[in-house]
Amino acid sequence: MIVDAHHHLWRVEDGYRWLDAPELAPIRRSFLPADLVAELTAAGVDRTVLVEGGRCDTAEAETLLGYAVGCPAIAGVVAWADPADPALAETIAGYRRLPGAELLVGIRPQVQAETDPDYLDRPEVRRGLRTIAEAGLAFDVVCRADQLPAVARAARDVPELRFVLDHLGKPAIRDGAAGLAAWAGPVAELAAAPNATAKLSGLVTEADWRRWLPADLRPFVAEAVRLFGPERLMFGSDWPVCRLAADYGAVLAALTEVLPPLSTAERSAVFGETAVRTYRLGT
Repeated sequence: MIVDAHHHLWRVEDGYRWLDAPELAPIRRSFLPADLVAELTAAGVDRTVLVEGGRCDTAEAETLLGYAVGCPAIAGVVAWADPADPALAETIAGYRRLPGAELLVGIRPQVQAETDPDYLDRPEVRRGLRTIAEAGLAFDVVCRADQLPAVARAARDVPELRFVLDHLGKPAIRDGAAGLAAWAGPVAELAAAPNATAKLSGLVTEADWRRWLPADLRPFVAEAVRLFGPERLMFGSDWPVCRLAADYGAVLAALTEVLPPLSTAERSAVFGETAVRTYRLGT
């Protein structure tokens, strides 16, 4: 079984304002479950995890869970919530009452939008992380590379929470060796926390969108495998955002090409079992 641990769905009319940026014109349209299923069928992918899409409101959760109820390929949903919100527990409880609530597997705020690199160190945020852990959910972290030290500190301080690093922490792949050097140390701190996993996702859009090659990704993927091990890594397409640089099949093919030599069991971990275990997917 191949599991895509990271993709999105959205209707443009629902308020995804970040899509207004001029460079995002190629993905400024709706992407719905039927579009997803066509991509999965063509690529031979069996199940997926649907992740919040930057709308940053609680109403999105109902829409995403509704998509999952109607699309058997979607095995889990990561919804948005604000970890600093004193009413976070009530928000999660509200999600638990929605149709499809059994498919809720994680929470993701937009940490990358916080200007403070130490945002996750704030006491109110740490309380929120413990609330997420108590709810039995994973915590997806979409962050910039300069925020990785704070993610590592949070993972050490809240060992009961499953941290999932999206897009490997967004290293500057377009900067080559300099990007690798700036990212490798901070991500190593996070990888030292046993409750942290990471997604091999979103890498093509951290490379040069127009001129990237699979070889550009290889040193970052190799370092991630060295630090986390295959048992704590998972494939994610980041579709449809990936379409800015590559189609679904090209993303999957590139990762397959640049992974270092792995055993059958290790490849099974990266392409499915890590996601099933981390998100506790009922596949």
